[in-house]
Amino acid sequence: MSYRRDHRAHRAALFDNYDSIEEGGIRASSSYPRDIDEQDNDKAVDSLQDRVSFLKKLTGDIHEEVETHNRLLDRVGNEMDSSRGIMSGTMDRFKMVFEKKSNRKVCKLVGYFVLSFFLIYYIFRFLMYFMYG
Repeated sequence: MSYRRDHRAHRAALFDNYDSIEEGGIRASSSYPRDIDEQDNDKAVDSLQDRVSFLKKLTGDIHEEVETHNRLLDRVGNEMDSSRGIMSGTMDRFKMVFEKKSNRKVCKLVGYFVLSFFLIYYIFRFLMYFMYG
């Protein structure tokens, strides 16, 4: 009979916190020392601090990279604005040249000369390639 009592006592001890499990509250067993929980918490806090410091460094690096890119984009934008000014001035000059008939003839003559120069250059280059190539 003592065997039955010991078995019931052991079974009662196993299912003693069964009600708290059903309610969603699992409690730490008293058989574990508090030191283990504190050590786990300390490890978790240290790990979290390492991650936070890494993320802080990473965000600092990202901020520095963004600042560098913003300065580069500002310089490119300023250079594009100055290029636009130069191009508009050049286009105005071309318009003035082509508005006058006499200037138009001179421009055509210069264009034909440049075209003839490139044509002769490539013909001689082609011939030299076959002769010495």
